[in-house]
Amino acid sequence: MPVAHRQGADMRVFLAGATGVIGRALVPLLLEAGHQVIGTSGTAEGAARLDTLGATGMTLDVFDRAAVTDALMHAKPDAVIHQLTSLRGGSPADNARIRREGTRNLVDAARKAGVGRIVAQSIAWAYEPGDLPADESVPLDLNASPPRATTIGGIHALESKTAEIGHHVLLRYGTLYGPGTWYAPHALIAARLRAGDLPADDAVTSFVHVHDAARAALLALSWPSGPVNIVDYEPAPARAWVPALAASFGEPVPVPVSGRAGWERGALNGKAVALGWRPLHPSWRTGFP
Repeated sequence: MPVAHRQGADMRVFLAGATGVIGRALVPLLLEAGHQVIGTSGTAEGAARLDTLGATGMTLDVFDRAAVTDALMHAKPDAVIHQLTSLRGGSPADNARIRREGTRNLVDAARKAGVGRIVAQSIAWAYEPGDLPADESVPLDLNASPPRATTIGGIHALESKTAEIGHHVLLRYGTLYGPGTWYAPHALIAARLRAGDLPADDAVTSFVHVHDAARAALLALSWPSGPVNIVDYEPAPARAWVPALAASFGEPVPVPVSGRAGWERGALNGKAVALGWRPLHPSWRTGFP
């Protein structure tokens, strides 16, 4: 039988990926809200850092099925928040694997432990092609060709498996920027700007600051089941946001060009706003600086 959900701000929350980009911002928010946090890290150093914050840190290999089951059975949480990614190396295949296998292990363990509530990290650029920004009613791009098919397959597996938990919220995050992301100063995107490898074209992106993404995960513990786009108010073509980002980094501004893929359409945040989420950074225009 599922663990009864505690009302109020005293939930036991199992945060998988607690030392990732969103996890690091989320742990203090959960603690400040009065929740007990059991957070996982891939390293002993990461688990120790969680202990210093007031959480209970544990080292966990999400691909070790037995270890994940033991961790959930021991923690006995009221809710699981799934923030697992494998982005450090920039490999879509590695990230798709953790979405498939890591999610499978985490959800199966949660079900065995009687957990009836889960919040999971998805993405807002997995929608099928179209001319306008997508809301949550738009289907995923399941007919995507390689290499995009690798990412979409991982997302489809993550969302399908997560939906096996009775109460499930799928946070379809926009492109993350802010501390620790690829869009931080001196990180991957800045290097691409320096190399002239970031086109200022018509491809539309929806952004979200990492702190706003973390706030959404906290609020989602009380949201109804289903997917929710977590993006700012201003989907924008690269010809608009790339020059702004370059200026904030002091990097060369690319010459605008034309063209976009059909799926590069951005996303809408109306559902999240209706549920009570308000981004502290309502637009990349003010958030980048």
